Amino acid sequence: MFRLWLLIICAGSILGLTMGIRQGMGLFLNPISSHFGGGREAFALSMGLMNLFWGVAAPVAGAIADRYGPAKVAAAGGVAYAAGLLTMMVSNSTDQLLLGGVLVGFGLSGAAFTVVLGAVGRATPEHMRGRALGMVSVGGSIGQLVALPYIHTMIDGFGWLLALGVLSATALLIVPLAFGLSTRISESQPPNGEGILQALKSASIVPSFWLLNAGFLACGFHLAFIGVHLPGFLADKGFDTWLATAALATVGLTNLIGVYVCGLLGDIYAKKNVLSVLYLARTSLISMFFIAPVSEISVLLFSAGMGFLWLGTVPLTSGLVGSLFGTRYMSMLFGIVFVGHQIGGFLGAWVAGIAFDHFGSYDAMWLVSIGLGLLAAALHWPIQELRGVAHQPHTQGA
Repeated sequence: MFRLWLLIICAGSILGLTMGIRQGMGLFLNPISSHFGGGREAFALSMGLMNLFWGVAAPVAGAIADRYGPAKVAAAGGVAYAAGLLTMMVSNSTDQLLLGGVLVGFGLSGAAFTVVLGAVGRATPEHMRGRALGMVSVGGSIGQLVALPYIHTMIDGFGWLLALGVLSATALLIVPLAFGLSTRISESQPPNGEGILQALKSASIVPSFWLLNAGFLACGFHLAFIGVHLPGFLADKGFDTWLATAALATVGLTNLIGVYVCGLLGDIYAKKNVLSVLYLARTSLISMFFIAPVSEISVLLFSAGMGFLWLGTVPLTSGLVGSLFGTRYMSMLFGIVFVGHQIGGFLGAWVAGIAFDHFGSYDAMWLVSIGLGLLAAALHWPIQELRGVAHQPHTQGA
């Protein structure tokens, strides 16, 4: 049990660093955009590329972690993350700013959800996997809660350049923590010695696998759009910067409860049903926020509600991958599902910048967010979750 808790603590700490810093990047939107000029599209594209390359590289990082172990992959991710933040700090052109976003994306592919949750999923017995994944995901929420006031204070006190430098050094803490992921406790093996290519082939013929991938796109879109552009949205409404920091910190605070509750619910009810309800709840919340007058109270209430639903999709989706296909190649398979999430993240960050520069508001993006939430709820409902036969993906129906 000690070894399991050591793994959970190290995994949660890594997610706290990766997700905390990532969530705070929206606070750099206005200062970096002002520095480079030309509107918000350049920074938005940098964040979009971060999400896109995170998603594209995630299956590769997951496959390497499944084959050679997650510790070295996560450590390399920490180095790439720090290098990306440093590149953004010293950038003298938008091309260098974009390169920084790409490097951060590569870092996240090795040191965020796919590799870290894959390590925990393999080490945890089936009956408590949802709770374990939820507890590790809580680490990401704690990181958001701590990182946002930390970043806000540095930007206000020392400027955005020094703040990025300190964050780069902070990201290097991932490297020593990564070696805590080498603990292995109870790994389930694929049937008949199934190799990595056969595991991929088996998953690819199951329609539920692709429904998960498509539905996860909405989650990435929501998180990137709100995380990157909420500070700018509130600044446009005339609110002080403290409200954006408080809003994103509130997301992290309520997510502490939400990710654990969602993981626990996934151990009790069908994960795909919990996901459908979660996306419907998100859609309702975004709709009410879009319609209601914007005030400090409405922003904080919206942030509290979204926070509860923020990363709850992660233990449910990763747990569903493990339930459907076993845990031996969980990092790789979840990495492929995660591609859909990051395509959504790319679009949510970049297109929002284009839309704002073109229309002068984010109204169109809020409407697209509502539509995608409804689509995600519909896509998850028909998924065939055959509980108790996690190692027989080839037997499932559509």
